This record gives sequence, structure tokens and C-alpha cells, in this order.
Amino acid sequence: MNPGERVRAAYRAIAAVDRPEIWISLRPEADALADAAAVDPGSPLAGTVVAVKDNVAVRGLRTTAGCPAFGAVATADATAVARLRAAGAVVIGTTNLDQFATGLVGTRSPHGPVRDARRPDRISGGSSSGSAVAVALGLVDIAIGTDTAGSGRVPAALQGIVGIKPTPGVVPTEGVVPACRSWDCVTVLARDLPTAEAAMGVMAGGARSWPADTPLAAPPVPRVAVPQGLPGLPTAWDDVIGSLDAAGIDAVPIDIGPFLEAARLLYEGGLVAERHAAVGGFVDAHRPDVDPVVGAIIGAAGGIPASRYVTDIARLAELRAVAMAALVGLDGLLLPTVTEHPTIEEVATDPVGVNARLGTYTNFCNLFDLSAVAVPAGTMGDAQFGVTVLGRPFSDAVVADIARRIMIPATPPPLQAGGLPEPVTTAVPWPITAGAAAVPLVVVGAHRRGQPLAAELERRGARWDGMVRTAPTYRLLALDTVPPKPGLVRAPDGAAIVGERWMISPAGLGTLLAELPPPMLLGPVELADGTWNVGFGCAADVTGEDITSTGDWLAALRPG
Repeated sequence: MNPGERVRAAYRAIAAVDRPEIWISLRPEADALADAAAVDPGSPLAGTVVAVKDNVAVRGLRTTAGCPAFGAVATADATAVARLRAAGAVVIGTTNLDQFATGLVGTRSPHGPVRDARRPDRISGGSSSGSAVAVALGLVDIAIGTDTAGSGRVPAALQGIVGIKPTPGVVPTEGVVPACRSWDCVTVLARDLPTAEAAMGVMAGGARSWPADTPLAAPPVPRVAVPQGLPGLPTAWDDVIGSLDAAGIDAVPIDIGPFLEAARLLYEGGLVAERHAAVGGFVDAHRPDVDPVVGAIIGAAGGIPASRYVTDIARLAELRAVAMAALVGLDGLLLPTVTEHPTIEEVATDPVGVNARLGTYTNFCNLFDLSAVAVPAGTMGDAQFGVTVLGRPFSDAVVADIARRIMIPATPPPLQAGGLPEPVTTAVPWPITAGAAAVPLVVVGAHRRGQPLAAELERRGARWDGMVRTAPTYRLLALDTVPPKPGLVRAPDGAAIVGERWMISPAGLGTLLAELPPPMLLGPVELADGTWNVGFGCAADVTGEDITSTGDWLAALRPG
């Protein structure tokens, strides 16, 4: 489908599902088609249809954060929106949300509660409610959400879709109405992980710098923390834990008490004062225009003493130190995203209590500066069940790799747009697209996959990038080393040698070089296509059995 056909299909599907509560502002179809006609077919997201949470600015539409009396027509797109459009995506409208992104239920809106995509008596989850349901119903390909305490992950879980909550700060928040400015994140929702990753790679970058040691892949057998002694979990959780070994994941039990204590700090302590700092002035002056539950939360936050805020920030730092110590040597933390799917009536009866339960395993994430990917992982009765893989800051590529192994794609709801495009895929981890530095490294011997020294690359977060062949100007020598390895020597009478390329962080390459034993060297290696990459080699005067005729170290190792 070309971009125009995809836009027309989206508007037909919107009319067919008749879910007006999803949208706050739906652009005229003619305007979206005009944008589609201007899309460069070669753009990375050409024709992808996007919905945007209504606390994120879209040029020409009012940014209301779910409160009609708030905001004004945006004169410019938020940075994340502008980047998606520049990559060929077409924005068709803004979506409903828990007002001022204050809630995890999707019901705190004057536009009405957003209903679950499958069971209309159930909540959608929030606060990115309309965005999640638009994706789940196939009305759009991707949707922008925000996530401060779980507002992207909770609706992703309840709707059976994917939600990427990146390391805080790597997606610019310019043009986003703040909820808690210190912990707000712009997120992406999609039906599949490759499409979500492609969109996140476009949206992220240029705000918070990627460190020089950013890991680019999970190891072959990731070690993942799983909580001990959690009460009341559905059997779907047990099924996920039981599947980890077959997925090549080593589960390591830990105590998540410090994580849960930090989660409670967000709303039961002084940290909620950030919500009043964000929009409290407007809320206090316009209480009749504000949802009663939202107004009560934000209004009460304005009365928190500064000393309480300072005390809780200090306690948060203590808890983070303990929690991060528990994750030393581990590649991620696996948790249920939510453990229930309430009805709209249950939320109306107990709006604060239900909301608090939904945030049990999500509230602490941004307080600890973590990255996260929420994916569907089965069902709990008639409801969708989802899990979240969390990791240290800037471990975004690692948690995506782990989530990929665990994810069980959900059965989509019956009503969705026909002829949806194939998932937008890329072999490059989205942090690289978003600016994380990666050095191509060519290896021809003991650092190849499955060989004795491959672990030296894997523990540095290097990512395998495929097979390569050198230019026909190298000789291959069998060195007398432990473990056995070849030496690659440039020679005019040489041959093309088979190798592999890995992507490694600059810091990872630096530590690898510092530990490199003689006679090995790191230097430029010419490939068959005429390009040059960093690679392992040896000095020209090294001695060893000439095995150039094999053309491949692994072939030379085979008996006979």
C-alpha cells in the first residue's frame, strides 16, 4: 500500500469501529492525504500512520492534555512528532488520555473512558489510553504515548501490544505537557517490536547523550532477575517463568522490596509534588474544568512541604543504590506489567485504589532511571497478559533483545484496518539509529560466534552484524597460542578471507585493545567491497603455518 492508500484504510477503519472516545482531535482526511502525497517513498517510515497522545504537540491542533480549557493550538510539532513526520510518517490525530497524564486507567477524561479493544466493559489502561486502543484496533501503525509511572506500559499490557519506554531523557520532551518533569518519558506503542523499534530510533537522540560504553546487544544467554514471593500473580506469569529456560534465559531470583518501596514513594510520598509544579497553577484556578480525581491528586500535591520532597528524594537515592546493587551481573529484570484488568465500573467505584494497584510494578521505573520494553505474553482468563523487561539506563538494546525472546504476540481484535503494511524492520538496534556510537569490528578467528573468545565481545555488549570477506590481499597464519587463533597479515599475494563483523561501543573496543595479547593487533582491514573497518590482525613479521588456502579459519579447524 502506498501512503495515500494506507491513510484511506485508516479512516475507513476508524469509521467502522465507531470508537469516538479514542480521539480528541481527528484531522480531516483530506489534510492527512495531502501529507501522504508529499511523503518520500524512500523514507524509513514512509506511509506509516501515527496517532499522538493529546499532551504532545501536533502543529495545527489544540494540545489540551485531556482538558478542553487548557492549552492552545500548537504552532509547531513536538520534537518527537516532527522527527516521525520527517521520516515519512503521517499523523492523523490526537488521542484521549487520563487528564494531564494523571492516571493508569484511561477513564479520567471529559471525553469519556476509553474502552478496551476487546471487551468494552473493561478499561483501556492509561494514561496513554486512546493511543493504545488505536494501535490495538489497527487504526494506526504506531502511536506516541508518554510514561511517567507506567502510562505507556500499562495500556500496552492491557491491549496486547508493544510499548517501548526508553531510558529517561533520550527522547526529547520539547512540546510535551509535563506531568512530572523529572521523570517524564515519550514512548511508542505498536503491534510488533520491530515497528516500535524503528519508530523509537527516529524519535530518540540529541537530548541525553549516549555513554561511550552503551551495550548494543544482550548476551547469548542473558541473566535476568525475577522477583521472589510475589502474591496474587496469574498463572500466565508462571507460564512465562517456566518458558525462560527454553528461551535461552537464565532466571535469577531477587528480592524486589526496594523497587516496590520506591514505587510507593511516587504517590504516597513527597515526589507527587512534581505534578503540582507541572500544571498545579492551572488546576487550582480551574477546578470546575478539571476531572475531580485528577484535581484532587494535583491539588493535594501543592500542599506537600518542601522538606518532605527533599527527604523522599534522599530516600529514593538510597533505594536506587540498593536496587542497582541487586542487579549487578544481571542483564535485566522481568516483571508482570499488571496483574488484573478492571472493569470501568470497578474503577468508578474505587478510582484511586484500582489505579494504585495497576502501578505496583511500574511506578519505580523512571525513578530509578531504567529502560523498559513491555510486550504481550499470553492471557489471564479473557484478559491480555503482559510482561516488562527492565534494564539499567542506556541498556535499551539489551532489554529489547530479551523481550523479543519472551514476547507472545496477541491475537488482534476482530476489527482492524485491512491491508496493513508489513512490520517496519531494521537490523540495526534502535539506539544506534538514535545516535549511540558503534564501531564495526572485523574478526576472522577465535572471536567469531561460537569460538573461544567470542565471549570477550559479548560481555562488552557487542552485536553480531553478519558475515564479511576481506579484500584478496591477506594471508592467514595459524598461530601457536592458547586458545588457537589465526593471524591476519596484509600481503599483495594474499587471498580473500572469510570473517564476521560485530558492532561494539567505543569504550568496549578500547578495553578490548587494552587487554589484547601479542602478537595480535587492531587496525584497518580492507573488505571485498572496498570499505575499511577496524579488525584483528598481526604484524608482518609474525610466524605460523600458512593456511591462506583454506580462506576461512573455521574451515582450517575442521578435521581432514
